[in-house]
Amino acid sequence: MGRLRDALDRIEPHFEAGGRFERLYPVYEMVDTIFYAPGSVTRTASHVRDGLEYKRMMSIVVVALVPCIAMAIYNSGYQASLAVSLGALPLDDWQSGLFARLFGRFDPANPLLCCLLGALYFGPVLVVCFAAGAAVELTTAVVRRHDINEGFLVTGMLIPLTLPPTIPLWQVAAGTAFGLLFGKEVFGGTGMNFLNPALVARAFLFFAYPADISGDAPWIAADFLDVDGFTGATWLAQASVSSGALDDASWWQAFVGWVPGSMGETSALGCLLGAALLLFTQVASWRTMAGVTLGTFLMASLLNAVGSETNPMFAVPFHWHVVLGGWALGTVYMATDPVSSSFTDAGRWLYGLGIGALAILIRVVNPAYPEGMMLAILFMNMFAPLIDYFVVRSNIRRRLARDAA
Repeated sequence: MGRLRDALDRIEPHFEAGGRFERLYPVYEMVDTIFYAPGSVTRTASHVRDGLEYKRMMSIVVVALVPCIAMAIYNSGYQASLAVSLGALPLDDWQSGLFARLFGRFDPANPLLCCLLGALYFGPVLVVCFAAGAAVELTTAVVRRHDINEGFLVTGMLIPLTLPPTIPLWQVAAGTAFGLLFGKEVFGGTGMNFLNPALVARAFLFFAYPADISGDAPWIAADFLDVDGFTGATWLAQASVSSGALDDASWWQAFVGWVPGSMGETSALGCLLGAALLLFTQVASWRTMAGVTLGTFLMASLLNAVGSETNPMFAVPFHWHVVLGGWALGTVYMATDPVSSSFTDAGRWLYGLGIGALAILIRVVNPAYPEGMMLAILFMNMFAPLIDYFVVRSNIRRRLARDAA
């Protein structure tokens, strides 16, 4: 690290104003700020009320994502190995082919082999996502002549967690570029966006390539969808078509994350561990998380009471909704995004309530889309500024009335 610091100090004059590589100064800033201080620091006396600056905040979020990433790697390998061990044919992809040549067997009972196989699925998606994101960030920084911050570090880890392990890598690159350009850069970059870029990327891929994003057989060929009781469909998708799909299912298994699904959304336990760190460090708002939970409980309870003879999703209770699909991942890491969510205390409650209620409403009422968390968060992202506006206006009116009295 000391040698890197010395090298950066020597080449810095060439990137500053008047230097030979002035237009590439954002690239130099990116390397410098990732390892050392932010690009802009206070030189004179300042009035600081909080020592949590943006770099430290993003670093905490990255640490909070570690449990989800670890579970994504393990469960991806476990589900693929389970499909093969039950008699299904492995996917015709380079990951499973390479794994078979290297190790010769698929064993779901071996955690090490599961992690190695899962890394072959998760690793390339993560690398392609960061490569595409770096290209977009560097290009926009050079064109606009502004610094690069750590904003994409978290976004680049969230996008792979929202994707299935078998998604084509070119779609990962396309979705990442679209999410960054139209979810953040067109509004001015990090801190200026009103939509979550990771969810914009996920929404683009869902509507542009639905067969690869939401297919019922992410692990095995279509001809082997049901082999010895094994199915590649997610439990949420099964619950949407069969009233008894969850009768023999294990809630604990879904909570830990040993179920099919997008790589980072299966483990509510991993998300809960990340939530504990985010709440302890006050990086995320407990009001937003509590609002989402309360909205989910109220809407699920209402629809349970209404019931339906034709739609089995009406009967799914609250305790199943919170461990299926992307509910936990969205609640902990997406809904609490400090840029695209509400910033007033009362607004966070309303914002969270709206997300929780809409997510369940979309899951239950829309038969063609058994998820709902992604669309609910994006929808409430658009209303977050309006919610804060009315909360602030209400506070002003109340204080004026109090002072007049």
